[in-house]
Amino acid sequence: MQKVIRIGTRDSELALWQANKVQRMLNELGYETKIVPIKSTGDIVLNKPIYALGITGVFTRNLDIALLNNEIDIAVHSMKDVPTVLPEGIIQAAVLKRANYSDILVLKDTEEFFARKEATIATGSLRRKAMWLNRFPTHTVVELRGNVNTRLQKLEDNDWNGAVFAAAGLERIGKRPAGAVNLSWMISAPAQGAIMVVSLAEDDFVKDACEQLNHHETEICVSIEREFLHRLEGGCTAPIGALAYVDEKTEEINFKGVLLSKDGKKKIEVAKITPLGKHRYLAQDCADYVIDRGGKQLIIDDIDVEEEISTRVFSTKSLSVSQAKLFHNNIASESSDFIKVRSNRIAPKVVKEAIENVIITSKNGVEALLDNFTKDELNFKNIFCVGRRTKKLIQQKIGPVNHAEKNAEKLAEYLSKEMKGNNVTYFCSDLRLDTLSKILSENKIKVNEVEAYKTMYSPEIVPENVGGVLFYSPSTVESYLQKNTTDKVAFCIGASTAKEAKKHFEKVEVAQLPTVESVIELVNLHYVQ
Repeated sequence: MQKVIRIGTRDSELALWQANKVQRMLNELGYETKIVPIKSTGDIVLNKPIYALGITGVFTRNLDIALLNNEIDIAVHSMKDVPTVLPEGIIQAAVLKRANYSDILVLKDTEEFFARKEATIATGSLRRKAMWLNRFPTHTVVELRGNVNTRLQKLEDNDWNGAVFAAAGLERIGKRPAGAVNLSWMISAPAQGAIMVVSLAEDDFVKDACEQLNHHETEICVSIEREFLHRLEGGCTAPIGALAYVDEKTEEINFKGVLLSKDGKKKIEVAKITPLGKHRYLAQDCADYVIDRGGKQLIIDDIDVEEEISTRVFSTKSLSVSQAKLFHNNIASESSDFIKVRSNRIAPKVVKEAIENVIITSKNGVEALLDNFTKDELNFKNIFCVGRRTKKLIQQKIGPVNHAEKNAEKLAEYLSKEMKGNNVTYFCSDLRLDTLSKILSENKIKVNEVEAYKTMYSPEIVPENVGGVLFYSPSTVESYLQKNTTDKVAFCIGASTAKEAKKHFEKVEVAQLPTVESVIELVNLHYVQ
């Protein structure tokens, strides 16, 4: 029986229109499909400008989570909303033929206000705001959030002169007003007007299906625009426009890009034409042109220094520079490793003979095994693990994984029903929860626990003005408690960590994905709403 492709989408009218378009295209190719609507952070939090949320992929993150949790098979996005770097395990499966990429002004009354010094225009886009103020510096630009219908209604209800929209969004759902003005001078957002389909990298069936939807010319153009954006390190926090299109007569790619200050007073533009097929370095060359003329400094100088730090958090795991940058602007973070790991010596006799069933619950277990043995010495027939990243590491370094679950409890429940044989070898730490072994023992499965690594507490005293603490394992909670109080919010990476935190903390929140980035998103959502 052919697999039914579950199509994930936001539940706005425009998003559903786009998902239905993908559904029709797949159905015409003979695939069975099902629409699965999912709410996004950007739809839920409507009292903040998009750029102020401090979240990468504000309109895509919840769909990413559903995809990685195998709740859907593909996700359909307005491509301009998709971060230039996709989450690990997710790939661009198709880009549909681009629609109208222009911005348009929907008028409240007439165009007469253009001749006046004062006027009020609404938009939730930092790029549109900056470009409007660059052209009309005496005008006032107000925030406008929500889906297309919500924004149109807000325009109707408020005393504004007009509001700026993406033409494609209004045209797709048949709601472009007859008197809307095309803003040909406004350089659109990278990939505006394009629909993107993403899938799991490992799902060959879905990738083969989506490949047939891909429009090659659109893919080339939006890839150039998104690379330009990525090289300027923009995203939703800098006013950046980019447009590439193919001149069919000359077979050349025309590109124009712009970077502005948030107030629109400063602007750096670039334009270049390159033969199709020789466009490999087009985005890089144009980004370098902007950077060489002060682009990076413009972005740095434009950081909102007026907004004081109102919240401080502490991570019990050292964060990389890129991870620390994911916090909202008014959240200051510190980090340190509250847990240190040292591999134990594992006796050669443990792996001398083939082991039927093996459990590994963390990357520390993988690294400890590899510190003791080569890949060829590890003759494991069936490997079971906890976590997507642990699974990936095992497959890269040791061998195929039979089954993975999000936490130890779910893995134990799976093994109790599905595992062949009644013996399992568990490569674990000296500090561990007894959940897995307890459940397996209750189901008459003998667990041979091998202490592959030692977990050592390494706590620090967290400053009193810290409002939240990020935890990544039950052990990090235990380590923290040795020197600190519990009058803070505990942000936890998963259910097991949260279970331990709830024994001590009054306020505990749990990330939807077992990743550092998901915990940081949890912090942002807690403090910016």
